[in-house]
Amino acid sequence: MQASLKAIPFSFHRPPRFYYLLSSHSFSPFLLTSTNSPFSSSPSSSSSSQWFGFLRHAISSSDLRLGKCTHARILTSEENPERFLINNLITMYSKCGSLTHARRVFDKMPERDLVSWNSILAAYAQSYEHVIDSTEEGFVLFRSLRQNVVFTSRMTLAPLLKLCLCSGYVWASEAVHGYACKIGLDSDEFVAGGLVNIYLKFGKVKEGRVLFEEMPGRDVVLWNLMLKAYLDMGFKEEAVELSSAFHKSGLHPNGITLRLLDRVSGDDSEGRQVNGNDASEIRSKNQILTKYLQGSQYSSLLQCFADMVDSNLECDSVTFVLVLSTAVRLDSLALGKQVHSMALKLGFDLMLTVANSLINMYCKLRKVGYARTVFNSMSERDSISWNSVISGFAQSGLEVEAVCLFMELLRCGLTPDHYTLTSVLKATSSLSLNKQVHVHAIKTNNVGDSFVSTALIDAYSRNKCMKEAEVLFSRNSFDLVACNAMMSGYTQSNDGDKTLKLFALMHKQGDRSDDFTLATVVKTCGSLFAMNQGKQVHAYAIKSGYNLDLWVSSGVLDMYVKCGDMKAAHVAFNCIAAPDDVAWTTMISGCIENGEEERAFHVYSQMRLMGVLPDEFTIATLAKASSCLTALEQGRQIHANALKLNFSGDPFVGTSLVDMYAKCGSIDDAFSLFKRIEMRNIAAWNAMLVGLAQHGEGKEALQLFEQMRSLGIKPDKVTFIGVLSACSHSGLVSEAYKQIKSMDRDYGIKPEIEHYSCLADALGRAGLVREAEKLIESMSLEASASMYRALLAACRVQGDTETGKRVATKLLELEPSDSSAYVLLSNMYAAASKWTEVKLARTMMRGQNVKKDPGFSWIEVKNKIHLFVVDDRSNPQAELIYRKVKDVIRDIKQEGYVPETDYTLVDVEEEEKERALYYHSEKLAVAFGLMSTPPATPIRVIKNLRVCGDCHNAMKYIAKVYGREIVLRDANRFHRFKDGKCSCGDFW
Repeated sequence: MQASLKAIPFSFHRPPRFYYLLSSHSFSPFLLTSTNSPFSSSPSSSSSSQWFGFLRHAISSSDLRLGKCTHARILTSEENPERFLINNLITMYSKCGSLTHARRVFDKMPERDLVSWNSILAAYAQSYEHVIDSTEEGFVLFRSLRQNVVFTSRMTLAPLLKLCLCSGYVWASEAVHGYACKIGLDSDEFVAGGLVNIYLKFGKVKEGRVLFEEMPGRDVVLWNLMLKAYLDMGFKEEAVELSSAFHKSGLHPNGITLRLLDRVSGDDSEGRQVNGNDASEIRSKNQILTKYLQGSQYSSLLQCFADMVDSNLECDSVTFVLVLSTAVRLDSLALGKQVHSMALKLGFDLMLTVANSLINMYCKLRKVGYARTVFNSMSERDSISWNSVISGFAQSGLEVEAVCLFMELLRCGLTPDHYTLTSVLKATSSLSLNKQVHVHAIKTNNVGDSFVSTALIDAYSRNKCMKEAEVLFSRNSFDLVACNAMMSGYTQSNDGDKTLKLFALMHKQGDRSDDFTLATVVKTCGSLFAMNQGKQVHAYAIKSGYNLDLWVSSGVLDMYVKCGDMKAAHVAFNCIAAPDDVAWTTMISGCIENGEEERAFHVYSQMRLMGVLPDEFTIATLAKASSCLTALEQGRQIHANALKLNFSGDPFVGTSLVDMYAKCGSIDDAFSLFKRIEMRNIAAWNAMLVGLAQHGEGKEALQLFEQMRSLGIKPDKVTFIGVLSACSHSGLVSEAYKQIKSMDRDYGIKPEIEHYSCLADALGRAGLVREAEKLIESMSLEASASMYRALLAACRVQGDTETGKRVATKLLELEPSDSSAYVLLSNMYAAASKWTEVKLARTMMRGQNVKKDPGFSWIEVKNKIHLFVVDDRSNPQAELIYRKVKDVIRDIKQEGYVPETDYTLVDVEEEEKERALYYHSEKLAVAFGLMSTPPATPIRVIKNLRVCGDCHNAMKYIAKVYGREIVLRDANRFHRFKDGKCSCGDFW
């Protein structure tokens, strides 16, 4: 998964809410052990619509466990469950293969409607293969239905027709036929067609023909059944007469029709020369195989086929087609290969129908290479051959191969049909090729075909050519698939408003939506931050039963996350019965994006406990969470997980881990990992550059930049932010000017406000505050508040109160409620001992009702976060900590430390000023680190504000006296204290 890791010069990540708790608060996200039930977030008074949603999900996924849980909750929370819920319980048990439970629910119903009867009959028809007596019991129910229900529908007869077909009982089919005549459904195309099929399968061709002739409408499938029955029974004259009638009907023949007509005319190239008795027996066996296949009785079918082989009964092409269809349904490549081998030995692989079935079988079983081998060996190919192999490659994502086959078809002088054109359009992402296919569709009069036109709309939408898609859409009927393609195209083209308008129009006209529709629309709402519309779509999904569909529910979750409503997001997530890795990662990412970084680790812990494996994006997202929390130990655990899951070689994961180590203060680990990334993209280089800049390693950052350029990697604007930030943090003013000129001259990248901010910051840190002010005033771009804020801090360091006053005025014009502006101004006057101006700055601050952000520091020790504020005594070890601070101050004073009382903002005695400096939050945190960590180990402290000059100076002495490396991250950068020096070179 490719993504761009945006690097910024440096921005402080505020501590999460739990840092404001007691300093002894424990942070150990991987200790969570609780898991969520699908119903854990359901209200106690669940409505019928909620139970209906759970049932529909259980039905669609055949999840018996979820269905039983829902049944139990209905019984415990509903005194008198609504009838539609009970009907859906019957359907659920039927779909999950539990006829016994379905019948039990039906028998206990106090009142039954037609849907109840239809549901239980469908359950018996569904369970025919597994329950021996289901046919007899089904017809017993049918007799009861006739006694209790006055009005029935075709939905009642559908399962009965299936039971008749599977059972082989002629009397049963005659009874159903008589009942259909009685209630006036004998002329219904569906019912009559089913009865014709049954009569023909039972060899009652005359009865079938009578019913066939009485039908008001007959499709090509029924003609094929009738024609095939005559041919299989040897009724040549009737077959000729029927073929003549077919030609007069005006229907278009399909491939099966054409082959049957060839047999009628005597051109039966696929026939086998067998005697009459064998032919009759083969037809009989094929009829049995067909019955087994239609009834999903695959084990019986394979046993029958094995008996045919064992008894040396010759097979025909129909036999092989049936068994190959079984291999597809069982998803059994081994079976398919065995049948293919047998076909090769007997010479059936040369027959067109068998070869086409082999191609179809291999394509459906995702072995398109084998399908292409069969296709290449065919001496004769029809449209089915071409369509099968092209569709197979297209569905396997092999765009180039599918397109090449299409071109080969055209070179052979063949005319593609609507199926061919649809397959190619689904396969290719090339706009030019899509347009060529469009031309072919026009030439072959296929552009009016609903499948082709919808595929064209989808193709143009995928290429963001919405004008072309709109033209096609306006010329065709309002089709759901076409609407989905249009909405998806609008969303991909960042025109989500049109997606919502089209959905509203569909809803207004009463058109139903499917899971794709709702998933697309709700994600669009998230992209537009349109939470009100998103909630309406969510409500519609619940009402229509799609709320538990994984695709839709993941979209709902994504919408709430993007809109910042994490309470609703957590509820939506807990309603997903079986979240996949995408849903879990969305939840984790949402926690991070909405300031719940610590909760992201809890969600990840739940994910692993539920047995869901994370993907690369999950690991990269968690690395970001560690960065936000500056939780190095947690980051190391995430790195360990990446190694166990073999994700360490992924460039996206590697880049995220580099960024995490850098932001958690371990620049050595970051650089070591960076060197191990084999495929470094621009994001990896940028992450490392910015990390080095933040840690004050300016020269190393510039060396890395030169190495990057020597390898031919083209820098982008983020790269130059890192380079200029390195110059700024290291006081390299001339190099900063050189790089900002190189941007436009050598790479055509126009400097933006972030680049000028780095240059102005470099000038201010170097003491060139007037030059920095002139740079800001001369820019064509509008200066940002952060530029003035950095310059004001430089004025304080340089003691330039005159420039500082002008800068503060402009800063307060931009952000009059920014507390840091007043604090910086007050600090500048305090450093110059201008106490009247200090009071004036504070008065201005109170007049604007602005409160100073509290300063605090924290340190992580053994997976626990310990928080400190100035003069903080809330820690249980406060007495020991303060004693340690006194010892530290005594030791570093002996080494030469002198408190810099200029950083005290009150006009008091010098001794009081010194004491106020001793107990700054960062000094308390470092003292605790000295007490709580082994000697010679690094101490890492994070502060939410800029470190004061006295604390910065004290840290250099502490690192030298105690032989420790101290990494202090403040609001601006990292300070790495070692051997009495800081990595910032005192530029901060």
